[in-house]
Amino acid sequence: MTNNLRKNYKAMLEAPEILVMPGVFDGFSTAIVQKMGFKAGFISGAGISESALGLSDFGVMGLEDNLNRARALVDISDIPLQADADTGYGNAVNVYHTIRAFEKAGLVGAMIEDQVWPKRCGHMNGKDVIPFAEAVSKIKAAADARTDPDFVIMSRTDSFALHGIDDAIERLNAFAEAGADLIFADALLSEEDIIKVVQNTSKPLCVNMGFGIRTRSTTPLISAKRMEAIGVGAVIYPRLLTGGAVVGMTRALDGLQEAIASEDVIEMPELVASFEEILDLTKYDFLTGLEQKYATSG
Repeated sequence: MTNNLRKNYKAMLEAPEILVMPGVFDGFSTAIVQKMGFKAGFISGAGISESALGLSDFGVMGLEDNLNRARALVDISDIPLQADADTGYGNAVNVYHTIRAFEKAGLVGAMIEDQVWPKRCGHMNGKDVIPFAEAVSKIKAAADARTDPDFVIMSRTDSFALHGIDDAIERLNAFAEAGADLIFADALLSEEDIIKVVQNTSKPLCVNMGFGIRTRSTTPLISAKRMEAIGVGAVIYPRLLTGGAVVGMTRALDGLQEAIASEDVIEMPELVASFEEILDLTKYDFLTGLEQKYATSG
């Protein structure tokens, strides 16, 4: 099944239609993305750090934190999941073993970025990138590490904010030559920047649209249809479901506090999923089916 998912994922990246990937970070987000018909998901490293550790995307999360969560999400998913492997957790040798680990875990691909470690969210101040040659070497190690040629190496550069668009393009082209299948320049500031990258690179370009439905101070909101028209291959929304989860939980707790203060029973079904909806998302029928299949008499 994993090999088929990888082939399908790679084909979707190479197709003229843009591939839309919401960011996932836990069982609920992965199940909902799949249930709502999205064709692939991007496992957000920031989302894992924030939800599992309660800490910002600031280089605190290690390989095992990331890998263990990614492995669990693969186990419950029937759609391709692209991993966020941060900087590879060290030098080129570490990258080699990181890619091997994510491939063995069943991911369809893994992203390696060129930030200095400890890294931080690409939309935060204070980030830095490693030298050009070292960054290329790490992508070469990533490409060499995979045993399945359909395992997608996604290469990200954060150099735009530090050295400008020409340096970012130079890095992306070098990454592609080193073996990257999908390229990504984070925190571009305009549609014109995106168009320039598309026009001056040869591999499918991924764009980060953050929340997707809420503006940030960096990359402006652009519709998926418009990005498809200008040649973008894939778009990720790594902040959409983390932001949605925070709002949803806050509103549910506001409702509870209102009910407590009123000293009465208040129904607010619009704020919470039903028990049945939760069971549906968490494979209850599958589990009860297994129970019945392997039940013993007496």
